[in-house]
Amino acid sequence: MCRNITTLRGLDPAATAEEIEAAARQYVRKVSGVQGPSPRTDAAFERAVQQVASATTELLAELPARRQPPPTLPPLRRIASRR
Repeated sequence: MCRNITTLRGLDPAATAEEIEAAARQYVRKVSGVQGPSPRTDAAFERAVQQVASATTELLAELPARRQPPPTLPPLRRIASRR
């Protein structure tokens, strides 16, 4: 479904709140079909992003450590590594 969302579990250092929110935002965009929130969709969109980010944070905290790092870096780390 969301091939552009990268694996956040197993990153070293662990996924940041910013990376989790970016993944949540991408997921909500994909499932809602809303690319840019409008005044009519903004509140629901942002609420969904926060709920998905919260659930993701809890999930990552509860899962056991990975044996290997994820195969790709999240987009925010790719940008940082280019600098």
